Amino acid sequence: MQIAMLGLGKMGGNMVQRLLRGGHKVFAFDVDAKKVDELVKYGATPALTLDELAAGMQPPRVAWCMVPAGRITEELITSLASRFSPGDVIVDGGNSNFKDSMRRARELDARNIGFLDAGTSGGIWGLQNGYCLMVGGHSSAYRVVEPALKTLAPEGGLLHVGPAGSGHFTKMVHNGIEYGQMTAYAEGFEILATAPFDGHKLDLGAIASLWQHGSVVRSWLLELLASALAKNPRLEGIKGHVEDSGEGRWTVQAAIDQNVPAPVITLSLLMRIASRQDESFAAKVQAALRAEFGGHAVKKG
Repeated sequence: MQIAMLGLGKMGGNMVQRLLRGGHKVFAFDVDAKKVDELVKYGATPALTLDELAAGMQPPRVAWCMVPAGRITEELITSLASRFSPGDVIVDGGNSNFKDSMRRARELDARNIGFLDAGTSGGIWGLQNGYCLMVGGHSSAYRVVEPALKTLAPEGGLLHVGPAGSGHFTKMVHNGIEYGQMTAYAEGFEILATAPFDGHKLDLGAIASLWQHGSVVRSWLLELLASALAKNPRLEGIKGHVEDSGEGRWTVQAAIDQNVPAPVITLSLLMRIASRQDESFAAKVQAALRAEFGGHAVKKG
């Protein structure tokens, strides 16, 4: 089939290559023309403007948006909708809020344009391993895009999870779980790194590798940690500043809205926020209080 990929970053660019390897005709679009030129070398068809993109594709046209969530996604989908016709399909493969996806689906449905929200996991390894795809939207739109979806996903890694919004909702919870897993590994390996054996430091990389064989905590995240520790055993030069792209916050909010206790995911989000503080005022308050009620010594900064 033919499909357009809009947004050729690390994810979008690799997805173009995987689609091309699967025999699809892929139109490549990005505000950075150099990224388009790079993919033309692999066989992609360049599109320098959205008008050129829309004019060059045969109906039903399928456009996959792989750009940052929020205003950029909103503007891109609106621009595509103004150029597309009934029967065409727009796919949002970014990490949009599921409520935005539900709204966009309604707006596009009024114009008889299909919409799919495709939660996409796999990172930079997706080109080689495939992308786990959690897709929401009408079954009619899903059928149009299904050949490309099957190419992008590994065996067993594709599911039409439900109506519009459900794909991004599923990916949101997926990322919330990821927050919790990452925090558990982080805490555990800090305990290992500070083990009380005078003159002996535990080999963290070897332990991470060991746990990949038969351990109940083995996972791809642990495999990636083993790789990172093999290259940098004590993670020297890496600042412990952890960002979040929004999905963890949305997962916590959904848990509150749905009256679901989610302490692990909530605390893992708060740990990421805490990592960005060079100096915690809250910690200063606690130190001051200990000095006031117990006369405990206060370290001067």
